Amino acid sequence: MFSSIPPEIYLVVSTVGALFMGVMAMFVRSRAAKKPASVKKILLPPLFMSTGALMFIFPFFRVAPLQIAEALAAGIIFSAVLIWTSKFEVKDGEIYLKQSKAFIFILVGLLLFRVALKVILSSTIDVGELAGMFWILAFGMIIPWRIAMYLQFKKLTEKQKSAVPG
Repeated sequence: MFSSIPPEIYLVVSTVGALFMGVMAMFVRSRAAKKPASVKKILLPPLFMSTGALMFIFPFFRVAPLQIAEALAAGIIFSAVLIWTSKFEVKDGEIYLKQSKAFIFILVGLLLFRVALKVILSSTIDVGELAGMFWILAFGMIIPWRIAMYLQFKKLTEKQKSAVPG
């Protein structure tokens, strides 16, 4: 099924897809900062993203254990940058994700870095494996980031509860 399509087509389509998803993430993130945060808004994106693991049903996308470890390690390292730029603030008794001026530049930088890495690695790693590795990288990035956000949110929620006279 996949073997009749030239690898260059996969590279172009997946790169355009990654750019589109990156731009959408920035758009969604900037709009989300205008509304109060919630546990659901923090924890649901990784859950929805986890459905992407179904790609590994197909041998075309399967990744070797060493590549899994490499992609996961890169994702965890990248998540540190996202954790560093994601802070909450209380406004009018509600908890909001604080808009960081650096966040958009960091997301654009990570996106461009990923695209450059994809183009470079596509000459040595099969495009299907590369797609699997980048999904693992992204998942390895979103999980620690969202856990950190959840812990920050819970801490602020508890602080608010204890500050309210009861």
